[in-house]
Amino acid sequence: MTKFRKLSMEDLDRISIEKFRKLEKNPIIIVLDNIRSANNVGSFFRTADAFRIQKIYLCGITATPPNKEIQKTALGATESVEWEYFENTPELIEELKKQGVLTISVEQAEHSVMLDSLPHEFAEKTIAIVFGNEVHGVDENVMEKCSYCVEIPQWGTKHSLNVAVSGGIVLWELVAKTKRNTNCLSQAGK
Repeated sequence: MTKFRKLSMEDLDRISIEKFRKLEKNPIIIVLDNIRSANNVGSFFRTADAFRIQKIYLCGITATPPNKEIQKTALGATESVEWEYFENTPELIEELKKQGVLTISVEQAEHSVMLDSLPHEFAEKTIAIVFGNEVHGVDENVMEKCSYCVEIPQWGTKHSLNVAVSGGIVLWELVAKTKRNTNCLSQAGK
């Protein structure tokens, strides 16, 4: 006798897109700075849906829906997650800061803070987290405008993660560490 049983779609009790759109979101904004791969963009949409992220900004050369490659990995999350195209990432960062949003870039850089050591200041504010190009990372002009730069601790030989994988790690850490998901889960009727 096995002690685990895979859950069916009915067991998961998924909410509709319409209900999802009405629910309170975690006050986290994703900013994609010149992401080359539409598959990575789609992965961010799917992760944003899973963690009930407030919004995604697609900047520069980042592909936008509708796009077959985005849909392949987003699995419909482009319909549930609010998004907007904004051409100039540094201008977007300035605009978000004017709105009181705490801006954080994810990059290996001098004076970066390890993800597991972020100050508690971020727990009280809406956060915009910037992920950069698969080859060049977050543009230095964007990094300079951000309040923090965080780095994911790594102990291997590559010191490199796929940007969508980095997104999943960082977003999980932010949601779990701040317990922001508590209110959102209670609204889902679970």
